[in-house]
Amino acid sequence: MIITKTPFRMSFFGGGTDMEYYFKENGGAVLSTTFDKYCYVNVRHLPRFFDYSTEVSYSKTERVTNVDDIQHPAVRNAMKMLDMHEIRLTYEADLPARSGLGTSSSFAVGMLNAFYTLKGKYADKRKLADEAIYLERVLCQEAGGWQDQIAASFGGFNRINFNEYGYEVLPVIISPERKKQLNDNLFMFFTGFTRFSSDVQKANSSSRPKDKNAMLKEMYSLVDDAEKVLTEKTADLDNFGRLLDHTWKLKRQTGSAVSTNSIDGLYSRGIEAGALGGKLLGAGGGGFLVFYVQPEYQENVKKAMSNLMYIPFEFENGGTRVIHYTPESYEPLN
Repeated sequence: MIITKTPFRMSFFGGGTDMEYYFKENGGAVLSTTFDKYCYVNVRHLPRFFDYSTEVSYSKTERVTNVDDIQHPAVRNAMKMLDMHEIRLTYEADLPARSGLGTSSSFAVGMLNAFYTLKGKYADKRKLADEAIYLERVLCQEAGGWQDQIAASFGGFNRINFNEYGYEVLPVIISPERKKQLNDNLFMFFTGFTRFSSDVQKANSSSRPKDKNAMLKEMYSLVDDAEKVLTEKTADLDNFGRLLDHTWKLKRQTGSAVSTNSIDGLYSRGIEAGALGGKLLGAGGGGFLVFYVQPEYQENVKKAMSNLMYIPFEFENGGTRVIHYTPESYEPLN
């Protein structure tokens, strides 16, 4: 039996520039972190006592005798890609799916990590990220960028650069004290709305404004600005919050499905209560709102958002990992 633990990610700047069609021509970068909320994938070979050969449990349970009959596209395609047979797979998570935290990509990375481990093979972080991107974007044909798979695999607070040749992951060098101050000033709330990121991406691409590339270039430049705020000791950390407000206002203009009247109302309420800035995490349409709030306004913001669930969190550095490993002897059927 194998159990993997894979973090969710929080993307601050550069979202949208990680789309392959964009960065292969223009370059791209994102600034993001993983944090201490995880998905867990438990995989073992299914004993041959049943009238089905594969069992998959997520929000529903599937039992099939043929891998092609699995409805979950990522599980079906991953099993075929890695030639997996007679599997029992269960998924559970600390936070809901379809909520803007890269949950589907964390699952893809954690599942591939578990499959390789079950086969007795080691897959490094880059291999897991690359294959999760291929699984989701090519085999499953889901619209979206590359940042989620990379963040889930590598873990930590990183700048991820994209270009025509691929990507590089650069840890953001920030003092522990400054990092803690940033963590303490970020507040996350669940809006209660969930959606498929790929659906939002498709809706946004169909309503793409003529000057979207200009907006994405500006959002790309904000990655540099935000990184300087974090890494330069003399910089005012509060400018991170002001830049979040700026990037959110830009992002809202990149597609009709990014925000809704309800989300705009919630965001305004947070700003009026004293938050310097914030953004909706993920592709848009729902999920989690994160605000940057100076200490003197934190109680005000919590009170203003009291009808939403507050989610305390801490940054993490581990990325996907195997937390339980019991090797099995498995002889495939002829």
